[in-house]
Amino acid sequence: MRHIVVKSALEALYFSGAHRLMRPFVGGVGAILMLHHVRPARRDGFQPNRRFEITPDFLEAVVRRLRRSGVDFVSLDEVHRRLTQRDFQRRFIALTFDDGYRDNKEWAYPILKQREVPFAIYVPTSFPDRLGQLWWSALEQIVGGKDAIVLEMDGRDCRLSCRSLREKRQVYDCLYGWLRSLPSESAMHDAVRELAARYGVDLTAVCQAECMSWEEIAALAADPLVTIGAHSVNHVALAKVSADVVRSELKMSRAVLEAALGRAPRHLAYPYGDLSAVGPREYAIAAELGFLTAVTAQPGVLFPEHSAHLTALPRIPINGEFQRGRYVDVLVSGASVALANRFRRQAEGGILLPPLASIISKADVTAVAACPSRRAGAAGGLE
Repeated sequence: MRHIVVKSALEALYFSGAHRLMRPFVGGVGAILMLHHVRPARRDGFQPNRRFEITPDFLEAVVRRLRRSGVDFVSLDEVHRRLTQRDFQRRFIALTFDDGYRDNKEWAYPILKQREVPFAIYVPTSFPDRLGQLWWSALEQIVGGKDAIVLEMDGRDCRLSCRSLREKRQVYDCLYGWLRSLPSESAMHDAVRELAARYGVDLTAVCQAECMSWEEIAALAADPLVTIGAHSVNHVALAKVSADVVRSELKMSRAVLEAALGRAPRHLAYPYGDLSAVGPREYAIAAELGFLTAVTAQPGVLFPEHSAHLTALPRIPINGEFQRGRYVDVLVSGASVALANRFRRQAEGGILLPPLASIISKADVTAVAACPSRRAGAAGGLE
């Protein structure tokens, strides 16, 4: 149902042309796009993490579409420069990839290299060390390979049937939500290790299969188009650990990346990046440690006011469930985020910038959507 609602909203904004009318007021000065996997589409029926992967063809189509729209593709250093120097003559887009997946090198890099598009990859250092837990991928293997999962949840013995595809999706969502809700990172990782051991999934092998080695990361880092950013050591939800652990995760991540690549990272992405995983304390610590920028997973475009919130920058997620060029148009326009935020620009988790209601109201948007001259024929472009 959520998928249908989101898709319907994106379609309505695009084909009504409302996103075009709203863009001058809610589109900001640029955007940072958030991606994860780039690889050919899988045929598996059970793909609970499909939202985290797009195809190479779609990535190429997005780059072509955005470039035709006249935006500048920029590095994170350039994002920092434009925000701090208030250089907003042209809208800009920065591409970022989380977690250091090998397919970023195999599939995304050739496309972006050919088109001279700068991009960043945020690397949790435990992944190339093969000590980290890609627990969401391990969980997909566990549920996908069994007809039932037996475990203790919140002090109760549970047996979860997952014979059918529908049951597998339900069980994955249940376990994912339960794991993320556990009170501590150690409790979550202990539960994942127990599940993996019980159902024969090798966490090290999962990490090795999906994530780049240090040699592969170094080869990418040698290209001036590529920025390697920090993403903690163990990919922990920082809001669930003490301030000392937050500092340790960020400082050690930077030190390991500097030792491996010869240059300390100046940019950071918070693991998970939602409001349950990061907040004002983490933003302050990232600034204290000297990171030029730090990005969340909170959806949003960039406004001039973000120059005062450089360690709490929003991003636009490119979701594998919505691989249509027109959806990218709507997302980058800021229209969908503006509607979700009730026309207030969100600078960070707890800070809302001045309302836009005095500039454009919901009634205006409704009128635009209903106007025949703004319907599908007025909004062309790649589908």
